Amino acid sequence: MSMEVIIEAKNLGKTYKRGRSEVVHALDDINLKLYEAEMILLYGPSGSGKSTLLNVLSGLDNPTTGTIKFSGDDITEFNQKQLTDLRRNDVGFVFQAWELIDNLTAVENVEAPMYPESVPSNVLRTDAITLLRRLDLLDREYHYPKEMSGGEQQRVALARALIKRPKVIFADEPTGNLDSETGHLIMRLLKTVCRQGTAIIIATHDEELREYADRIIRLHDGKMTEERV
Repeated sequence: MSMEVIIEAKNLGKTYKRGRSEVVHALDDINLKLYEAEMILLYGPSGSGKSTLLNVLSGLDNPTTGTIKFSGDDITEFNQKQLTDLRRNDVGFVFQAWELIDNLTAVENVEAPMYPESVPSNVLRTDAITLLRRLDLLDREYHYPKEMSGGEQQRVALARALIKRPKVIFADEPTGNLDSETGHLIMRLLKTVCRQGTAIIIATHDEELREYADRIIRLHDGKMTEERV
């Protein structure tokens, strides 16, 4: 059975000006398809364009050239409201910096992306706690970010990305601040979510994670090469 193409990028470019005249090609003619239930790992040295590619594919930033289709819709033609709706409804983010809300507990942080959706509060609370427990945070549901370790905060951020069952999860170094055992716990959960239909693209430096990938993309100076595993 053929898988649906969730994201299709064609001739994607992103340039920046540095100084008066220097042009930096952060992305250079990228062509990429991401399918449902597929996990891509994105490798490259610092400055290679990994974070830029995640930002552009997710609608957080605009490409300089090229097109991006998300479930068939060309999001490079979207206005800001349409992009906001796309990110709210169909995209989950896991950032290296976590970006939790300081005055919300762990479970409230997980629930936050679902507001103002019309989900009964008791159902939402049950779903959020279930996710936290799957991430081995059984006794941290009602702790605030400042009361948790960095690894615990990262797992809360992952639960927050999963709560709305997005079509795509974009993760930037999701295991970068975790010990090896917890990192593999995160990756196993992401793999389970992926097999249930969610497409996942992960920027990482960790070559040990390649065992979880369906495909590997490497970036160098904004140019892309692809390898299968």
